[in-house]
Amino acid sequence: MSDDKQRRIEEAAQRALAEAKQRIEDEKPAELPTELGGRDGPEPTRFGDWEKKGLISDF
Repeated sequence: MSDDKQRRIEEAAQRALAEAKQRIEDEKPAELPTELGGRDGPEPTRFGDWEKKGLISDF
């Protein structure tokens, strides 16, 4: 690859990284409604299973 082409690729990569970083900083967290009668603690579906009253269901 020529030096000019390599330089343009590196510049484009830097612009893409800066744009992605800006998008992440600008992103607002999702505003989820409060679940009525929901579980306490972290969201159980994150871990691939659900436990209630000692019974476990795997997804």
